[in-house]
Order: sequence, then C-alpha cells, then structure tokens
Amino acid sequence: MVKEYFVYIMASRPHGAIYIGVTNDVWRRAEEHKDGTASKHTKKYRIDQLVYYEVFDDIDAAIEREKQMKKWNRAWKVRVIEEMNPNWEDLARPS
Repeated sequence: MVKEYFVYIMASRPHGAIYIGVTNDVWRRAEEHKDGTASKHTKKYRIDQLVYYEVFDDIDAAIEREKQMKKWNRAWKVRVIEEMNPNWEDLARPS
C-alpha cells in the first residue's frame, strides 16, 4: 500500500486568514480544523475551510514543500489556491 501525504491550505473565508500544514490524512485533518481540535491558531481565527492541497508519496518531500510554501508571500499563496480552486470553495465539503 502506498502512503500518501498532503500539504494543505485552510482559510477562514475567501482571501481571509490562511494556514498551511502537512498531514497523512487531509480529510481527517480538515475535520479537526472544523471542530476546533487541530490547533489553537486555526480555532481562534476560525480557519476551517480546506481550499488547497497537494499529494505526495514521500513525507520528506511534503514537509519540504510545506516549509517552502510558508516562506512565500501572500500573493503567491493566493495564486496557488486560485489555480486549483478559483472560487475558494471548501474542498472538504461535498458540493
């Protein structure tokens, strides 16, 4: 069985506060953000919408990508979100 790892971006709303993280289960992690158990920061700022993710088969590559993205300026983060998800829809919620 191939392991999957995810770099993901959560947002409070379109163009609102964002959070970048890494996990081995993006759907579980998104639910943890929604129910407020993921982190104090995302709970405080209500960052609970999954707006972007990338899939990796190597944890080290996923961690490196997360670190890289956290250093980006906001415009680059917005651009990568909007390339995948132009309407900032919550990808963890069925349409």
